[in-house]
Amino acid sequence: MNFNEVRTRFAPSPTGYMHVGNLRTALYAFLMAKSKGGKFILRIEDTDQERYVEGAVDIIYNTLKETGLVWDEGPDIGGPVGPYVQSERMGMFKDYALQLVEKGAAYYCFCDKDRLEEVKVIQKASGMAPKYDGHCRDLTPQEVQAKLDAGVPYVIRQKMPQEGTTTFHDEVFGDITVENATLDDQILIKADGMPTYNFANVVDDHTMGITHVIRGNEYLSSTPKYNLLYEAFGWEVPVYIHCSPVMKNATEKLSKRNGDASYQDLVAKGYLKDAVLNYIALLGWSPKGDQEIFTLEELIREFDIAGISKSPAIFDVKKLNYINGEYIRKLSAEQFHEMALPWIRKTVTRQDADTQLIAKVLQARTEVLCDIPEQVDFVDALPEYDLSMYCHKKMKTTLESSLEALREVLPVLEGLEESSFTEEGIHTALFDLIARLEVKNGKILWPVRVAVSGKQFTPGGGVELCAILGKEESLRRIRRGIELLEAELQK
Repeated sequence: MNFNEVRTRFAPSPTGYMHVGNLRTALYAFLMAKSKGGKFILRIEDTDQERYVEGAVDIIYNTLKETGLVWDEGPDIGGPVGPYVQSERMGMFKDYALQLVEKGAAYYCFCDKDRLEEVKVIQKASGMAPKYDGHCRDLTPQEVQAKLDAGVPYVIRQKMPQEGTTTFHDEVFGDITVENATLDDQILIKADGMPTYNFANVVDDHTMGITHVIRGNEYLSSTPKYNLLYEAFGWEVPVYIHCSPVMKNATEKLSKRNGDASYQDLVAKGYLKDAVLNYIALLGWSPKGDQEIFTLEELIREFDIAGISKSPAIFDVKKLNYINGEYIRKLSAEQFHEMALPWIRKTVTRQDADTQLIAKVLQARTEVLCDIPEQVDFVDALPEYDLSMYCHKKMKTTLESSLEALREVLPVLEGLEESSFTEEGIHTALFDLIARLEVKNGKILWPVRVAVSGKQFTPGGGVELCAILGKEESLRRIRRGIELLEAELQK
């Protein structure tokens, strides 16, 4: 089947959650196809049944759909080169392997496990790199047929050239040359008749018309073997784009096994899906300008494989938080309230609490939704707090000045009508007081903030916090602050 278009694929194994590195591969493959007006194909590689996790295919579907990486062909929607699930394609791989045997590019290997283990031990003792020693490479057709007739178990191996070099080009790493003598005669068809991952991958990519292969650079060492297979079949070699890994730090790869976050974990922590995708795009890819916040449509327009780096990308939580905060601030007040409400309700259980006002105060000060419960845990009840918080060097407040400030504030707020006890009304009343006393804002607002929240860090200042708490509760807490300060200063 001839395709006159760019065709990329994402071919995950259903082994659990969608890791950050996997999602980045899917994103780059999607962007490569869409930026060239091509097709993005989803193929499920489920032949490793030992690692298969129930429900993992749904996780793949849901993650791609949530992030907008919609495939043009795949298991659920079909297409011209299906089936798109590898286990449903098993019948053809052995036939392709037998074609290579006939061409002399592959051969039957009848070595049993004991012999292979013995060879490995000898090679290791001699300081040699372990590889198949070619014992069955040159069996005569008669010897091969005799063993087949006798029912001797076999695998089919790729016959690698033993001299010279193989060179391939990668769009990120350039031209790479390897000595053919270092290449192992890899197994193509296992003893149970099933294809190996490497062989199935090549056959599937060719028969699906994949023009650009985007994958992690751990596959660089296997690429010469892939190319020799393409050449043996007489097939066109795809464009290779190998991406360096996403690292936890300078020495450790990001790994779910080590407790590192998957896409699902990040969303569960309160990261917005669009922000996660935006951040992942920048893990190892640099746009031409200074822009960092991209919609998916903008990424499609901007994406260029020339921007992919050879260097590993470090997963920077601070950068992710920054980008997520930018996305949060772009939400409408209604959208943010809807997203924030479940997090607010983790610590704010008062049914009379104005959650829309709380969300309004939080939106400008929140980077990740999971930070919300701790920011508003003072709303239900005033926590025990250290009076030293009233002493703030920058605000130039002391215990004495804070007591004086709260005594001035109390009658002002008591005098406000219930209907005027709003953010605007409280702001006007307190700033009128500040002007009358001819003091700096912090001299009044900092003691109010401490008295009503009992916290050093809050989502808003004294004005917003009083509006959130309401008149009765705000006055009760200010009176309590006065009592505590008076008791402390009388000691």
